[in-house]
Amino acid sequence: MGAFILRRLISSIPVLLGILAVTFFLARAIPGDPCTAIYGERATPQLCAAFAARNGLDRSVPEQFAVYIGNVLTGNLGDSIRYSVSVTSLMAERLPVTIELAMAALVFAVVLGIPLGIISAYYRNSAIDVGTMIGANVGVSMPVFWLGLMLAYIFGVILKDTPFALPPSGRLSPGFQAIPFYEAWGLVTQGQDASQLLIFFSRLNILNSILTLNGALFADALQHLILPAVAVGTIPMAIIARMTRSSVLETLNQDYVRTARSKGLRELHVVIGHAVRNALLPVVTIIGLNFGLLISGAVLTETIFSLAGVGRTLVDGITARDYTLVQGFTVVIAVAFVVINLFTDIIYSYLDPRIRLG
Repeated sequence: MGAFILRRLISSIPVLLGILAVTFFLARAIPGDPCTAIYGERATPQLCAAFAARNGLDRSVPEQFAVYIGNVLTGNLGDSIRYSVSVTSLMAERLPVTIELAMAALVFAVVLGIPLGIISAYYRNSAIDVGTMIGANVGVSMPVFWLGLMLAYIFGVILKDTPFALPPSGRLSPGFQAIPFYEAWGLVTQGQDASQLLIFFSRLNILNSILTLNGALFADALQHLILPAVAVGTIPMAIIARMTRSSVLETLNQDYVRTARSKGLRELHVVIGHAVRNALLPVVTIIGLNFGLLISGAVLTETIFSLAGVGRTLVDGITARDYTLVQGFTVVIAVAFVVINLFTDIIYSYLDPRIRLG
């Protein structure tokens, strides 16, 4: 297992460098420049020349790339041109929003999609099966931005002042003060600067509420997370449900399933213990691949629900021609994909004992 993980990490280095290079040169191929994008009509040749010299943009593109690669290898992602702060600080502030949204959407997709697929396969061609597949087809067909707007309108406007109302925007209610866990635990005194790692984890509201045993924070953060998570997770949920149904149908007709039934095993044990375990092999792969869909869906969803996450920050960075920000966030997202794919392979090997990693 350790040798497999090491090989995968080493083989991912050229891929990450390639992504960094493509992002670097494509960002500079976009018409316009950061000075004009930020200052607009106030941009003068003198101002832009000083701006370029201050941010290292007066050098040749290959020289800029060599300098940036050297900084990245030392863990320095540079400073954002638009926000005038380090990309690492922005990452610690914005990335938790996207991670929390993506994980909530993934939980929604898996918890709902897999059982629906299993039930649909077991009751093949029944009313339950037809209804589930119709719902899955509808879910795949709905654009994320349209679904997000409809959910915000229904639960934030139509159902307002009812028990079913849900917050249509933001991560917490206005005026809600969440105490970071590192302050509650006394790791950092009030007014003292916390590390970027502590700030990162404290920005995960659900995790922070659990670590501080704050039930009010947990309930408020969860309410604000439901609508965007449903909007992002609906398409992956439909895909997972359809794949699960197809895979379970195939395994239910295998000889080992009929043998298990002939031995007198309970039907639940036959379906879950024998058929579903082997049917989950392709489903796990689909779940890993759909992580990218969750990230891309978060770009639009964060704008709709006023969430200051990676997606919204990337859009602002591209608009402002903030090369450093776009490059830094892209590298971190690429690393996240590598980790997710590695984790998916490990789970895949656990489900299939014929596979050995190492």
